[in-house]
Order: sequence, then structure tokens, then C-alpha cells
Amino acid sequence: MRTGMRRWLWAMMAVALAGAPVKGSREPGGTMIGTRLGELERRTGLVTMKGNPITLLGPDLKVGEIAPDFRVVDSGFKAVQFDSLRGKPILIAAVPSLDTKVCALETKRFNDELAKLPSDVQLLTISMDLPFAQMRFCDAEHIDRVRVLSDHVWREFGTRYGVLIENLGLLARSIFVVGRDGRIAYREIVPDLGQQPNYDAALDAIRRSAS
Repeated sequence: MRTGMRRWLWAMMAVALAGAPVKGSREPGGTMIGTRLGELERRTGLVTMKGNPITLLGPDLKVGEIAPDFRVVDSGFKAVQFDSLRGKPILIAAVPSLDTKVCALETKRFNDELAKLPSDVQLLTISMDLPFAQMRFCDAEHIDRVRVLSDHVWREFGTRYGVLIENLGLLARSIFVVGRDGRIAYREIVPDLGQQPNYDAALDAIRRSAS
């Protein structure tokens, strides 16, 4: 697909998503999440895109809090529930789109690093890309260790972890490390979408969580 057409399709998708309702589902404690994006907390001053400020939707999660549950889909559009993964150390890397250089580099870096981590560590990369596109990327780049998942269907990860970008329908680049106890052990919201995360800090955090 030509670059111009791809950008147009993403723009149209973002417009559609901006006013769409969020699926009515429950947190582990039973609380209903907001039914529309307009009901979510708006956070500014945290992230830029090529120097231009953007607004994030959702809560400002803190280290020590219980990591919220969420649903995403795998390459076959099969639902994956985060609660089913608990009990092991988990590193979640959210990226805007695998169809960009920085996101591709980041995913390949974590895929390589996973071989050096304890065997029970789980590494998830989550984006708004369609599962078909994610599967093509993984095949082309030989991503065979990181589990790549899509938030495209329900947007529960983006809205519950506070990294959904308003008016773009993409995820801000961010890292969350969740320990065996289900609590957030490390969090990084990368200050500009074009920057890579602090790999050393994220990998140190997941090693500590695995020890």
C-alpha cells in the first residue's frame, strides 16, 4: 500500500475512533469504565509528537498500583485477557504503530533482549495496528519471542493505562512492568513519540521483578 493511501486510511480511522463509544466492560473490582472517550481524564504536558503537544486519555497510573485488567486481540483476532497472564513478571511496551522506524527498532530490540531474561518473563508489545499488519511485521522482522497484540478492537489497554492519544486513536510510546504480585513495578511515558524508551531502566525493572 502506498504511503499516502496508508496515511489517509489511518486519518479516517482516527476520526471514526475519536467519537466512538468504549465497550462497557468491568475492571477486576467490578467498576464500569466510561462509555465514551469524552468521559475519560484528559492529561496534557506529558508527551509531544515532533515537538507538538498531544493529549492523553485515561488515568495516570502510579508505581505500586494494581495493574488494570484489559482485553486485546492476537494475530487471529482471538481475545487475550491480561488477567490470564498474571503471576509472572510482565513487560508491556506500548507503541504508536509498528509501521514506523522507531517502533520497529524498539520491538526488535525487546525481542532480542528477551532471550537474555529469566524464562518466565513475558514481554508484550501492544499497538493499535490491525492484527493482519502486526502479523506481517512479525513475519518480516522475525519477531518470535515478543507477543505482539492489538488494542484496535476495544481500546481497553489505552484507556485503562492512560496512553490513548486523543484525536489520533493511537497509543503513546510507554513501558509498564508488572510484577508477580500484579502491581506496577515500573512505568515510563516516553516524552516524544519519536524517541525510544529507556531500555536499560525497563530491563533492570523486569529483572528485579523476576528475581
